[in-house]
Amino acid sequence: MSIKNVSILANIFNNSNFNEKIVVVKAMNYGDKLKEIRTAELWSQSQVAESLGIKRSTYKEYELQYSLIPSNHLYDFCNLFNVSIDYILGFTNIKEYKKINNKIDKVKSGQRLKEFRKENKLTQAKLADKIDVSRTIISEYEKGKYVISTANLYTICKKYKISADYLLGRIDDKIILNEDVK
Repeated sequence: MSIKNVSILANIFNNSNFNEKIVVVKAMNYGDKLKEIRTAELWSQSQVAESLGIKRSTYKEYELQYSLIPSNHLYDFCNLFNVSIDYILGFTNIKEYKKINNKIDKVKSGQRLKEFRKENKLTQAKLADKIDVSRTIISEYEKGKYVISTANLYTICKKYKISADYLLGRIDDKIILNEDVK
């Protein structure tokens, strides 16, 4: 990983437990899935990038995992190829869900995060501590001010076995993830 990319990731994670965060990003292994899906559909990186409204070089960095793909680009990619976020993040072998919501809804996502947190008897501070972010970040997500970042989404879903598609409001059926997906 280049110094530039380490610097970018350091900014993303506010330098707290940086080495642990790098491990999380590498563990996601979404880059291979992005490439697998794109090539199976015979799309070029340029075509995907254009559809996402980004530069080809940016998309290439997502596939190589030199840059962390933002949740909104991940959501749009999944809509473009009709594939589940859970599949891309390696949580399930199910490639697509029925009845998806095509637009990201920060408010719905925030409500679901809050419901999930309360069902698990977690305060904002406790959840923040478990995923190594500030309580303010959890509060902002729950208020619908921001979409849950990809790294935080991955960490929450992996730790608590909840669907990323559900948490982001992409599907309405609450799905509990299987533990033995590779």
